[in-house]
Amino acid sequence: MRQMKKLLALLVSLTVLSGCSLPGLSSSSSDGIAITSMTTTESQIVSHMSRLMIEHYSDGEIEPTMINNLGSSTIQHNALLSGDAQVSGVRYTGTELTGVLDKDPESDPDIALEQTQKAFDEEFDMKFYDSYGFDNTYAFMVTSETAEEYDLETTSDLAAYTDEFAVGVDTSWFNRPGDGYPAFQEAYGFEFDNIRAMQISLVYEALNTGSLDLALGYTTDGRIPAYDLVVLEDDLQFFPPYDASPFATHEIIAEYPEIDDALSRLVGTVSTETMQNLNYRSDEEGIEPALVAEEFLEEHNYFEEEGE
Repeated sequence: MRQMKKLLALLVSLTVLSGCSLPGLSSSSSDGIAITSMTTTESQIVSHMSRLMIEHYSDGEIEPTMINNLGSSTIQHNALLSGDAQVSGVRYTGTELTGVLDKDPESDPDIALEQTQKAFDEEFDMKFYDSYGFDNTYAFMVTSETAEEYDLETTSDLAAYTDEFAVGVDTSWFNRPGDGYPAFQEAYGFEFDNIRAMQISLVYEALNTGSLDLALGYTTDGRIPAYDLVVLEDDLQFFPPYDASPFATHEIIAEYPEIDDALSRLVGTVSTETMQNLNYRSDEEGIEPALVAEEFLEEHNYFEEEGE
Protein backbone atom coordinates (compact mmCIF):
# COMPACT_ATOMS: atom_id res chain seq x y z
CA MET A 1 0.00 0.00 0.00
CA ARG A 2 2.83 2.40 0.87
CA GLN A 3 4.53 1.73 -2.46
CA MET A 4 1.24 2.18 -4.35
CA LYS A 5 0.59 5.57 -2.68
CA LYS A 6 4.14 6.63 -3.45
CA LEU A 7 3.78 5.58 -7.11
CA LEU A 8 0.52 7.50 -7.47
CA ALA A 9 2.08 10.60 -5.95
CA LEU A 10 5.01 10.37 -8.36
CA LEU A 11 2.71 9.94 -11.36
CA VAL A 12 0.65 12.97 -10.37
CA SER A 13 3.77 15.05 -9.86
CA LEU A 14 5.23 14.02 -13.19
CA THR A 15 1.96 14.80 -14.94
CA VAL A 16 1.94 18.28 -13.43
CA LEU A 17 5.55 18.81 -14.42
CA SER A 18 5.00 17.66 -17.98
CA GLY A 19 2.18 20.18 -18.29
CA CYS A 20 4.51 23.02 -17.30
CA SER A 21 1.85 24.49 -15.05
CA LEU A 22 4.16 25.28 -12.14
CA PRO A 23 5.59 28.79 -11.70
CA GLY A 24 8.71 29.28 -13.79
CA LEU A 25 8.75 25.75 -15.17
CA SER A 26 8.42 26.73 -18.80
CA SER A 27 11.30 29.19 -18.67
CA SER A 28 14.94 28.31 -19.16
CA SER A 29 18.23 30.14 -19.31
CA SER A 30 20.44 30.26 -22.37
CA ASP A 31 22.44 27.46 -20.74
CA GLY A 32 19.31 25.40 -20.02
CA ILE A 33 20.05 25.41 -16.28
CA ALA A 34 17.30 25.84 -13.70
CA ILE A 35 17.22 25.71 -9.89
CA THR A 36 14.22 24.42 -7.96
CA SER A 37 12.88 26.06 -4.82
CA MET A 38 9.96 25.26 -2.53
CA THR A 39 7.39 27.65 -1.11
CA THR A 40 9.18 28.37 2.17
CA THR A 41 11.16 31.54 2.72
CA GLU A 42 14.15 29.45 3.74
CA SER A 43 14.15 27.43 0.54
CA GLN A 44 13.89 30.58 -1.56
CA ILE A 45 16.74 32.33 0.27
CA VAL A 46 19.24 29.49 -0.07
CA SER A 47 18.14 28.76 -3.63
CA HIS A 48 18.96 32.34 -4.56
CA MET A 49 22.31 31.86 -2.83
CA SER A 50 22.96 28.94 -5.17
CA ARG A 51 21.94 30.99 -8.19
CA LEU A 52 24.11 33.94 -7.24
CA MET A 53 27.11 31.77 -6.43
CA ILE A 54 26.85 30.03 -9.80
CA GLU A 55 26.62 33.36 -11.60
CA HIS A 56 29.58 34.69 -9.61
CA TYR A 57 31.91 31.76 -10.17
CA SER A 58 31.05 31.47 -13.86
CA ASP A 59 31.78 35.19 -14.31
CA GLY A 60 28.18 35.68 -15.37
CA GLU A 61 28.37 33.16 -18.21
CA ILE A 62 25.85 30.89 -16.49
CA GLU A 63 22.61 32.55 -15.45
CA PRO A 64 20.27 29.89 -14.06
CA THR A 65 16.54 30.48 -13.93
CA MET A 66 14.49 29.75 -10.81
CA ILE A 67 11.58 27.32 -10.57
CA ASN A 68 9.90 28.67 -7.45
CA ASN A 69 7.10 27.56 -5.14
CA LEU A 70 7.24 23.81 -5.72
CA GLY A 71 5.05 22.11 -3.17
CA SER A 72 7.24 19.23 -2.02
CA SER A 73 10.62 17.58 -2.19
CA THR A 74 9.13 14.88 -4.43
CA ILE A 75 8.08 17.49 -7.00
CA GLN A 76 11.57 19.00 -6.86
CA HIS A 77 13.02 15.56 -7.46
CA ASN A 78 10.76 14.93 -10.43
CA ALA A 79 11.79 18.25 -11.97
CA LEU A 80 15.39 17.03 -11.95
CA LEU A 81 14.44 13.57 -13.20
CA SER A 82 12.55 15.06 -16.15
CA GLY A 83 15.36 17.47 -17.01
CA ASP A 84 13.28 20.58 -16.31
CA ALA A 85 15.85 21.48 -13.62
CA GLN A 86 19.38 20.45 -12.77
CA VAL A 87 19.94 21.98 -9.32
CA SER A 88 17.93 22.22 -6.09
CA GLY A 89 18.73 25.09 -3.78
CA VAL A 90 18.12 23.00 -0.69
CA ARG A 91 17.17 19.42 0.15
CA TYR A 92 16.87 17.94 3.66
CA THR A 93 18.25 14.58 4.79
CA GLY A 94 15.23 13.58 6.88
CA THR A 95 12.78 14.50 4.13
CA GLU A 96 14.68 12.74 1.37
CA LEU A 97 15.33 9.52 3.32
CA THR A 98 11.68 8.85 4.12
CA GLY A 99 10.26 10.49 0.99
CA VAL A 100 12.03 10.10 -2.34
CA LEU A 101 14.36 7.34 -1.11
CA ASP A 102 11.63 5.49 0.84
CA LYS A 103 13.94 4.51 3.70
CA ASP A 104 13.41 4.38 7.45
CA PRO A 105 14.10 7.50 9.55
CA GLU A 106 17.63 7.79 10.95
CA SER A 107 18.35 9.71 14.16
CA ASP A 108 22.12 9.98 13.74
CA PRO A 109 22.81 13.02 11.52
CA ASP A 110 26.10 11.67 10.16
CA ILE A 111 24.56 8.35 9.19
CA ALA A 112 21.51 10.09 7.71
CA LEU A 113 23.73 12.27 5.51
CA GLU A 114 25.88 9.33 4.43
CA GLN A 115 22.83 7.22 3.53
CA THR A 116 21.22 10.08 1.61
CA GLN A 117 24.36 10.92 -0.35
CA LYS A 118 25.07 7.30 -1.24
CA ALA A 119 21.51 6.54 -2.34
CA PHE A 120 21.19 9.59 -4.60
CA ASP A 121 24.59 8.89 -6.13
CA GLU A 122 23.91 5.23 -6.84
CA GLU A 123 20.20 5.33 -7.68
CA PHE A 124 19.84 8.65 -9.48
CA ASP A 125 23.37 9.81 -10.42
CA MET A 126 22.82 12.98 -8.39
CA LYS A 127 24.97 14.77 -5.81
CA PHE A 128 23.65 15.56 -2.35
CA TYR A 129 26.28 17.93 -0.99
CA ASP A 130 27.47 18.19 2.59
CA SER A 131 25.29 20.45 4.72
CA TYR A 132 25.09 24.23 4.52
CA GLY A 133 25.59 24.00 8.27
CA PHE A 134 22.03 24.17 9.57
CA ASP A 135 19.43 21.61 10.58
CA ASN A 136 15.77 22.56 10.21
CA THR A 137 14.09 19.98 12.41
CA TYR A 138 11.36 19.92 15.03
CA ALA A 139 12.18 21.12 18.55
CA PHE A 140 10.27 22.14 21.64
CA MET A 141 10.66 25.79 22.57
CA VAL A 142 9.63 28.21 25.32
CA THR A 143 9.98 31.90 26.00
CA SER A 144 13.19 33.00 27.67
CA GLU A 145 11.18 33.91 30.78
CA THR A 146 9.73 30.39 31.03
CA ALA A 147 13.13 28.81 30.45
CA GLU A 148 14.61 30.85 33.30
CA GLU A 149 11.69 30.37 35.69
CA TYR A 150 11.60 26.59 35.31
CA ASP A 151 15.31 26.07 34.60
CA LEU A 152 14.64 24.44 31.23
CA GLU A 153 17.47 23.42 28.93
CA THR A 154 16.55 20.01 27.51
CA THR A 155 13.42 18.21 26.42
CA SER A 156 13.84 15.79 29.33
CA ASP A 157 13.48 18.73 31.72
CA LEU A 158 9.83 18.98 30.66
CA ALA A 159 8.95 15.73 32.45
CA ALA A 160 8.52 17.62 35.74
CA TYR A 161 5.91 19.99 34.27
CA THR A 162 3.67 17.81 32.11
CA ASP A 163 0.61 18.74 34.16
CA GLU A 164 1.37 22.48 34.23
CA PHE A 165 2.18 23.51 30.67
CA ALA A 166 -0.27 24.29 27.89
CA VAL A 167 1.37 22.75 24.82
CA GLY A 168 0.82 23.41 21.12
CA VAL A 169 2.16 21.11 18.38
CA ASP A 170 1.95 20.80 14.61
CA THR A 171 -1.26 19.08 13.49
CA SER A 172 0.63 16.77 11.11
CA TRP A 173 2.98 15.69 13.92
CA PHE A 174 0.33 14.86 16.51
CA ASN A 175 -0.66 11.43 15.15
CA ARG A 176 2.21 10.76 12.77
CA PRO A 177 3.81 7.31 13.11
CA GLY A 178 7.57 6.95 13.48
CA ASP A 179 8.56 10.39 14.74
CA GLY A 180 5.21 11.84 15.91
CA TYR A 181 3.66 12.27 19.33
CA PRO A 182 2.95 8.56 20.03
CA ALA A 183 6.61 7.68 19.40
CA PHE A 184 7.73 10.73 21.38
CA GLN A 185 5.84 9.51 24.46
CA GLU A 186 7.51 6.14 24.19
CA ALA A 187 10.99 7.60 23.72
CA TYR A 188 10.84 10.21 26.49
CA GLY A 189 8.54 8.33 28.83
CA PHE A 190 5.99 11.08 29.49
CA GLU A 191 2.95 12.76 27.95
CA PHE A 192 1.39 16.20 28.34
CA ASP A 193 -1.94 16.66 30.11
CA ASN A 194 -2.88 19.77 28.11
CA ILE A 195 -1.75 19.41 24.51
CA ARG A 196 -3.47 20.65 21.37
CA ALA A 197 -2.79 20.18 17.67
CA MET A 198 -2.72 23.39 15.63
CA GLN A 199 -1.26 24.89 12.48
CA ILE A 200 2.49 25.26 12.80
CA SER A 201 2.28 28.90 11.73
CA LEU A 202 0.19 29.72 14.81
CA VAL A 203 2.27 28.17 17.57
CA TYR A 204 4.91 30.90 17.71
CA GLU A 205 2.45 33.73 18.17
CA ALA A 206 0.51 31.72 20.76
CA LEU A 207 3.73 31.14 22.66
CA ASN A 208 4.70 34.78 22.41
CA THR A 209 1.34 36.02 23.71
CA GLY A 210 1.19 33.54 26.58
CA SER A 211 -1.62 31.39 25.18
CA LEU A 212 0.85 28.51 25.25
CA ASP A 213 3.66 27.66 27.66
CA LEU A 214 5.42 25.25 25.32
CA ALA A 215 5.36 24.77 21.55
CA LEU A 216 6.80 22.46 18.95
CA GLY A 217 8.36 24.47 16.13
CA TYR A 218 11.10 24.46 13.52
CA THR A 219 14.66 25.19 14.60
CA THR A 220 15.42 27.75 11.87
CA ASP A 221 12.22 29.78 12.12
CA GLY A 222 12.84 33.53 12.14
CA ARG A 223 10.35 34.04 14.95
CA ILE A 224 12.72 32.32 17.38
CA PRO A 225 15.02 35.37 17.60
CA ALA A 226 12.11 37.75 16.97
CA TYR A 227 10.24 36.52 20.05
CA ASP A 228 13.34 35.69 22.09
CA LEU A 229 12.43 32.01 22.29
CA VAL A 230 14.64 29.29 23.74
CA VAL A 231 14.99 26.05 21.79
CA LEU A 232 15.26 23.06 24.12
CA GLU A 233 17.89 20.45 23.37
CA ASP A 234 16.53 17.17 22.05
CA ASP A 235 18.81 15.31 24.46
CA LEU A 236 17.60 11.84 23.45
CA GLN A 237 17.98 12.68 19.74
CA PHE A 238 14.40 11.66 19.07
CA PHE A 239 13.67 13.98 16.15
CA PRO A 240 15.25 12.88 12.86
CA PRO A 241 17.89 15.27 11.52
CA TYR A 242 16.92 17.54 8.65
CA ASP A 243 20.33 18.80 7.64
CA ALA A 244 20.06 21.11 4.64
CA SER A 245 22.27 20.75 1.57
CA PRO A 246 22.60 21.97 -2.02
CA PHE A 247 21.78 19.39 -4.67
CA ALA A 248 22.66 18.86 -8.34
CA THR A 249 22.85 16.24 -11.04
CA HIS A 250 26.27 14.76 -11.77
CA GLU A 251 25.60 15.43 -15.44
CA ILE A 252 25.34 19.19 -15.01
CA ILE A 253 28.37 19.50 -12.73
CA ALA A 254 30.43 17.42 -15.15
CA GLU A 255 29.43 19.77 -17.97
CA TYR A 256 29.88 22.90 -15.85
CA PRO A 257 32.53 22.37 -13.13
CA GLU A 258 31.93 25.97 -12.02
CA ILE A 259 28.60 24.82 -10.59
CA ASP A 260 30.28 22.23 -8.39
CA ASP A 261 32.83 24.79 -7.23
CA ALA A 262 30.12 27.35 -6.44
CA LEU A 263 27.88 24.97 -4.49
CA SER A 264 30.79 23.37 -2.63
CA ARG A 265 31.82 26.77 -1.29
CA LEU A 266 28.45 27.08 0.48
CA VAL A 267 29.04 23.97 2.58
CA GLY A 268 29.37 24.82 6.27
CA THR A 269 28.69 28.54 5.79
CA VAL A 270 25.17 28.90 7.25
CA SER A 271 24.61 27.97 10.89
CA THR A 272 21.17 27.35 12.37
CA GLU A 273 21.31 30.72 14.12
CA THR A 274 22.33 32.43 10.89
CA MET A 275 19.43 30.81 9.04
CA GLN A 276 17.04 31.98 11.76
CA ASN A 277 18.23 35.55 11.25
CA LEU A 278 18.02 35.32 7.46
CA ASN A 279 14.46 33.99 7.69
CA TYR A 280 13.63 36.77 10.14
CA ARG A 281 14.85 39.45 7.74
CA SER A 282 12.51 38.20 5.05
CA ASP A 283 9.47 37.08 7.07
CA GLU A 284 9.44 39.81 9.70
CA GLU A 285 11.22 42.73 8.02
CA GLY A 286 9.69 42.13 4.59
CA ILE A 287 12.94 41.92 2.59
CA GLU A 288 12.75 39.84 -0.58
CA PRO A 289 14.53 36.45 -0.29
CA ALA A 290 16.72 37.24 -3.30
CA LEU A 291 17.98 40.43 -1.66
CA VAL A 292 18.55 38.67 1.67
CA ALA A 293 20.67 36.09 -0.16
CA GLU A 294 22.61 38.71 -2.12
CA GLU A 295 23.41 40.79 0.96
CA PHE A 296 24.57 37.70 2.86
CA LEU A 297 26.92 36.66 0.05
CA GLU A 298 28.27 40.18 -0.40
CA GLU A 299 28.93 40.37 3.34
CA HIS A 300 31.06 37.24 3.04
CA ASN A 301 32.65 38.16 -0.29
CA TYR A 302 30.97 35.17 -1.94
CA PHE A 303 33.26 32.95 0.14
CA GLU A 304 36.11 33.58 -2.25
CA GLU A 305 38.66 32.67 0.39
CA GLU A 306 37.16 29.17 0.60
CA GLY A 307 38.55 26.39 -1.50
CA GLU A 308 41.47 28.40 -2.89
